[in-house]
Amino acid sequence: MSFFDVYTDLKHLPFEEMFMQIQPADVEQVLARTRPLHHEDFLVLLSPAAEGYLEEMAQKAHQLTVQHFGRTMQLFLPLYISDYCVNKCKYCSFSFDHVFPRTKLTLDDIEKEAKAIKDKGIEHIILLTGESRIHAPVEYLNEATQLLANYFSSISLEVQPLQTEEYKTLIRSGCDGLTVYQEVYNENIYKDIHVKGPKRNYRFRLDTPERGCMAGMRSVNIGALLGLDDWRKEVFFTGVHAQYLQKKYLDTEISVSFPRLKPHLGSFQPNVHVTDRNLVQSILAYRLFMPRSGITLSTRESPQLRNHLIPLGVTKMSAESSTTVGGYAKASSGKNSQFELSDGRSVEEIKQLLKEKGYWPVIKDWEMLSEEIW
Repeated sequence: MSFFDVYTDLKHLPFEEMFMQIQPADVEQVLARTRPLHHEDFLVLLSPAAEGYLEEMAQKAHQLTVQHFGRTMQLFLPLYISDYCVNKCKYCSFSFDHVFPRTKLTLDDIEKEAKAIKDKGIEHIILLTGESRIHAPVEYLNEATQLLANYFSSISLEVQPLQTEEYKTLIRSGCDGLTVYQEVYNENIYKDIHVKGPKRNYRFRLDTPERGCMAGMRSVNIGALLGLDDWRKEVFFTGVHAQYLQKKYLDTEISVSFPRLKPHLGSFQPNVHVTDRNLVQSILAYRLFMPRSGITLSTRESPQLRNHLIPLGVTKMSAESSTTVGGYAKASSGKNSQFELSDGRSVEEIKQLLKEKGYWPVIKDWEMLSEEIW
């Protein structure tokens, strides 16, 4: 059994009808519960009726987050090392049909990026590439991970979906985390927006987080790209997916992101407008449904919104990010970013903001032990 079986059982639910039938009294009942919530309760918290209870949800979400995580916020940075991609995706700047000078960093280039990030005081990074086994094969990722392990305490991957054994190889080289977005759980929309390339294989991508868990990843982060389908349904499936992984793989830290579709190279427009209020409801409902799960917030969002979201359930934030290849050592190196950033504040500014709000910025909470220690 995989999550695909769970998804298959739930995808035919009459979501629109169910959401419209939920009443304020149903929301109040869910908010009053002290037991763990079921996915039916999660639906209630994502409903239009729950929009009138965001303040109550926020108070409870804050309490649960402090209970399980304390007043802490882990900081990280993304590191793009290649923007070559073999997929044609309607919503992505890296799609192979977009013509721009592509870049792939050498190991020397990667080391320069590592030093620039290290100078910012960051210990946790996410290693990203476009999805291309031709330009970013496992051997290249392995060499990059081994090099970066000399600089950082935690290295996560956000690359093309790999097989379990390939993830095991990268773990041995120093990788301990995996991020993979399904982009959209709606199969019909998924096929429409992923026009060509291996990413068109819905089932293989859906099973990727589980392969990472099976390989022994310490942490796995999932999410849907909000704006491609009804956000309520997409957040629901993201939450149920995270719950499935958390219950089945007890040794893996499961977290989610709620990225909204942002401007990019090309003319694709969101199918659904996801407002700030919608995003807040998504985060609050998820925190109440999954109190022990991490929630990641990137610099896609504006400074004002990120400031507001800090006490509402978020546990991990990026700061001073670059979404171009080679964007740290040489700001002009990358020719095209994957998406536009909204929050350009420095790591030090974010650290100061967190302290002013009574939170402790966590730079390092994990370290891979060498075999000699064992």
